[in-house]
Amino acid sequence: MNSLFYINLARQNIKNNRKFYLPYILTGILTVAMFYNVMFLASSQAISMMPGAATVSVVMGLGVFIVALFALIFLFYTNSFLIKRRKKEFGLYHVLGMEKRHISVILFWECILVSGSTIILGLVAGILLSKFLLLLLFKLLFFSTHFGFQVSSFAVTVTAILFAAIYTLILLFNLRQVKKSNAMELLQAGNSGEREPKTKWFLSLAGFLTLGGGYYIALCTDSPMHAVYLFFIAVILVIIGTYCLFTAGSIAVLKLLRKNKKFYYQSSHFTTVSGMIYRMKQNAVGLANICILCTMVLVMISTTVCMYAGTENTLNTMYPRDIVYSATTESLDSPLAFIGPVAEAEAAQEGLTLENNLIYSMLSLDVSVEGNRLDASTGNVFLAGEGYGIASIMTVANYNRLTGQQLVLPADAVYLLAPDSFPRAEQICLLGETFQVAGWLDSFPIADSYVEGMVAQYDVLVADDAVLKNLYATLPNAGDSFTHIYAFDLTGSDEQIISCYQQIEQLVYGNEETGTAVRSIHSQCRQLAGKDYYALYGGFLFLGIFLGLLFLMATVLIIYYKQICEGYDDKERFEIMQKVGMSRAEVKRSIRSQVVIVFLLPLLAAFVHLLFAFKIITKMLMLLTSLNIPLFTLCMLVTSVVFALVYACVYLWTSKAYYNLVSFH
Repeated sequence: MNSLFYINLARQNIKNNRKFYLPYILTGILTVAMFYNVMFLASSQAISMMPGAATVSVVMGLGVFIVALFALIFLFYTNSFLIKRRKKEFGLYHVLGMEKRHISVILFWECILVSGSTIILGLVAGILLSKFLLLLLFKLLFFSTHFGFQVSSFAVTVTAILFAAIYTLILLFNLRQVKKSNAMELLQAGNSGEREPKTKWFLSLAGFLTLGGGYYIALCTDSPMHAVYLFFIAVILVIIGTYCLFTAGSIAVLKLLRKNKKFYYQSSHFTTVSGMIYRMKQNAVGLANICILCTMVLVMISTTVCMYAGTENTLNTMYPRDIVYSATTESLDSPLAFIGPVAEAEAAQEGLTLENNLIYSMLSLDVSVEGNRLDASTGNVFLAGEGYGIASIMTVANYNRLTGQQLVLPADAVYLLAPDSFPRAEQICLLGETFQVAGWLDSFPIADSYVEGMVAQYDVLVADDAVLKNLYATLPNAGDSFTHIYAFDLTGSDEQIISCYQQIEQLVYGNEETGTAVRSIHSQCRQLAGKDYYALYGGFLFLGIFLGLLFLMATVLIIYYKQICEGYDDKERFEIMQKVGMSRAEVKRSIRSQVVIVFLLPLLAAFVHLLFAFKIITKMLMLLTSLNIPLFTLCMLVTSVVFALVYACVYLWTSKAYYNLVSFH
């Protein structure tokens, strides 16, 4: 046989099996296009010139790795559907006289045709899509648009090499499947696994325990710092539990229902339960994959949308004024006094006005808490958890100036603002000194909501500077503990404020008269930091939408293949049911109930996973300074509703294909 014969036969095989190959090729094209675009954005020269370029490059680099790993796993997984349906065909070739080496040549040419068309069309689609995605990313990052069209030869080369390697591995896997099977095994491959599945109680129990463990971690993690690494442990446990319960737990439950004779021996339940037992055996892994992918889509979209939509709220939380100067010293005398005149002079020269000045000094330190005692702590309070916090100690004169109140304190008394868990005693022991509690504050003018979301905050007012200095002298590890703040707003546009801030910076850090004090001064500009925040959150939103669409595509394809494969497997079974006396209406009702249950299970499980993950996700968002819990709740609800509607559309589309396969005449 010449090579042209094999090429024609391979092309004819793809055409005859287009119901399986067309979705596989289209998905491959989209995956190639998506990988090219992530690679293109990660190495784009246009992105390297924008503010926050380093942040966006890191996020896109993470996307390159995730999409590459996804492409490898997903293309192998979808190929398993194809090879299962083709085994009987290969067995027939073998019976008709073809040797395995001939079948291998056919598989080789099929791989060449599929991979070649997929990579070429995917690159073309990716190149055409790249400009739109670049414009979208610039829009999300509030960066000026550069017109023009470019093709990244580096991204093209990497994409072609990666997917050529993936399809080569898939070919080797398929050749191995054919080589290790004989003709009879290949012919009977489509009918394998017809015996009733055994109840695996140990696997079911392991599923409940691992899923429960993941849920427990998600619900009981209170520290945002702990949430980072515990989240991944919880995810692994939930994934293991999901696979175990879908593969073993579902069968165990169905068999328990079958043992209930009053429930089982009814026409509406008999065929549904018995059919579901075999359906879950054959498709449990696919359903678990759908559940995990649905959960990933919901988590990624809702969190990234929340982070991006709450950027302004985050900036307001982190930067209460446009420009903030801070210093930490061993002296209560502020080194920031000279900044005011410098800032006012420069602002006036730029035609801007200073307003909302915020000036104060305080003693800030980590504390351990036991009963009504607050003692200095040398550990990391963000990792320590309960029993630790941050104390901010300020004189009542500073407080009155910030709030306009007229509070008065004797030297042995304090005002206090503390968490509800702190005892409302008449006295407290502060750094070894006993004070009377003159009253409890309702709020604190410089409360840091970001810190409060991560660790307990204790705000204390003392009588005067003398008391504050005495408390400082009791600290076991003397260091730069006095915090000084000079902050203000500027009238004008963001660009004017940034320009004025940069001019003030040159004057402040170029002032020789301030001496060593300047070296301990740190400054922040809200408008300048906003560019980095939008770069970070915009990059995450872009990647979240990008990966969300990728995983949604995977979900749709898995559902489609599952329905098609089940349609071929169930056609004969339902014909037998009709022959033994079931009416066509009863058969249709049985089919509909099984399909609906199978479709709803992954979606409902995904919603349950998302509900249990809510708390630990909010803790992780705190580390990214996103503290707007109502906003995250809204994003999660909207994402879930939209996804459920999309999922329902996929159900209607794929179910139609299933019903067409099992329809009776």
